[in-house]
Amino acid sequence: MLYRTVPKTGDKLSILGFGCMRLPSTRAGGVDEERAICQIRHAIDGGVNYLDTAPVYHLGRSEQVLGKALAGGYREKVRIATKLPHWSVFERADMDRILDGQLKTLQTDHIDYYLLHSLAGSSFRIMRDLGVLEFLDTAKKDGRIRNAGFSFHGRLEDFKEIVDAYDWQFCQIQYNYLDETNQAGTVGLQYAAAKGLAVMIMEPLRGGNLAGRVPETIRKLWDGAPVKRSPAEWGLRWVWDHPEVTVVLSGMNDEAHIDENLRVAGEALPESLTPDERALIGRVRDEYRRLMKVSCTGCGYCMPCPSGVDIPGCFASYNAHALFPHDRAGKFQYISRHGGLMGEKSNAGLCRQCGKCQKACPQHLPIPSLMKEVSREMEGMMGVAVPVFKGALWCMNKVGRVRRAITGEKPHA
Repeated sequence: MLYRTVPKTGDKLSILGFGCMRLPSTRAGGVDEERAICQIRHAIDGGVNYLDTAPVYHLGRSEQVLGKALAGGYREKVRIATKLPHWSVFERADMDRILDGQLKTLQTDHIDYYLLHSLAGSSFRIMRDLGVLEFLDTAKKDGRIRNAGFSFHGRLEDFKEIVDAYDWQFCQIQYNYLDETNQAGTVGLQYAAAKGLAVMIMEPLRGGNLAGRVPETIRKLWDGAPVKRSPAEWGLRWVWDHPEVTVVLSGMNDEAHIDENLRVAGEALPESLTPDERALIGRVRDEYRRLMKVSCTGCGYCMPCPSGVDIPGCFASYNAHALFPHDRAGKFQYISRHGGLMGEKSNAGLCRQCGKCQKACPQHLPIPSLMKEVSREMEGMMGVAVPVFKGALWCMNKVGRVRRAITGEKPHA
């Protein structure tokens, strides 16, 4: 494992951080606690010493699971990062109440890296007027937090304003080879680093969209490289290539992915990519921008939808359909997941254009209008297909019951 130094404190952090926003889930949709704890501890055993969570992740379960995972001596090996949700703060007392509750949930007496969560210009100014900077000073002085920072989704001008407003030790920004000019971007990364802030990176693979299964044209570009690497490795190496980056957070929830990330994090020195490799990543970036429909990272800040739409899920299906137009299963998967075939409806056509999601979106996407596009593209046959599929399932179940009655076969447990 490689480590980089926090400029203002000398603290040495693993270049790979464990992001606890996408922990492994059970079939029922909750956190698979036993598996998540094993994964977190395996990453720590592999050298990871920075773990990032927040009260809203997994509806509060993320902090709980992390607290359990760090029992038995693991707490002393790591730095915990968690966040103050500005949308839950209405007065100064709320800040202390939330922090004290987090300390209890995480089973610790201090937070190593404490962030004001998901700031933009307006939310920072509101929090500043409520006394958040004085709160951070007090919490550092009494030992409840060690380092103060903020995560950011907004305009570059606002980012610079926030950086200059307080003696921060660190900040957290979205950064990957598709987001060089979005939000804080490269200019913001360099600005914060020049001010002595450690910079933690979220969404290095755009919510997984730059890893795993990739479009054929993208695969051919990667396959043409002299050095064979997975799309995930290319994406992570691109971020780590920047010397201003301190930690890259990965929402790891698969054992094979954790092992791959640990391996790469032992090799990815800053400025180690060759000019040819950087040029290749540039070609891949251009091709992704040509293919993608919606630049959603799947962060879930837009949820829950008052109308029941699974917004990130709909966008993921829409992008997958655009990236893999020859995959005939794409629309069927959309219908089965969101059309009511396998549970409650959560399709884009349910959108009532209330605009709540758009206000919450860190990417500032025009979600209501995009929902109309998704509905037009993905739901043309849904009114017919869902009853047909449900009828087919009913027939299959009926046939199975008849067969078991004749043969005496017992149903599967």
